[in-house]
Amino acid sequence: MESKAAVIALGALAQTSRLEVYRLLVQAGPEGMPASDIAERLGIPANTLSFHLKNLSHAGLVQSRQDGRFVIYSTHYDQMNALLGFLTENCCGGQGCAPVPLPVPIRKRKSS
Repeated sequence: MESKAAVIALGALAQTSRLEVYRLLVQAGPEGMPASDIAERLGIPANTLSFHLKNLSHAGLVQSRQDGRFVIYSTHYDQMNALLGFLTENCCGGQGCAPVPLPVPIRKRKSS
């Protein structure tokens, strides 16, 4: 992924409602969900949702398809993975990244 595309994708996600829409679509899986269901689940008016979906679509993060009278939106997983890859490309200096365990608090003994 090019830097310009990453900036556009990150910019699209840098708004609360769009991030909520995107997370909902990721959770919905490849089959996606109708715009009307997204609006209902998130309590976003249809015209506002349309604006957010257009922004996410322009960034390449979501795609749409017609299914009868419904427009179904779904995550564009290749683009999502490309963004994640871009963000982690040089993670850990090229070494395998392992989760860092949180330090275990040391309990002090009570003196007798």
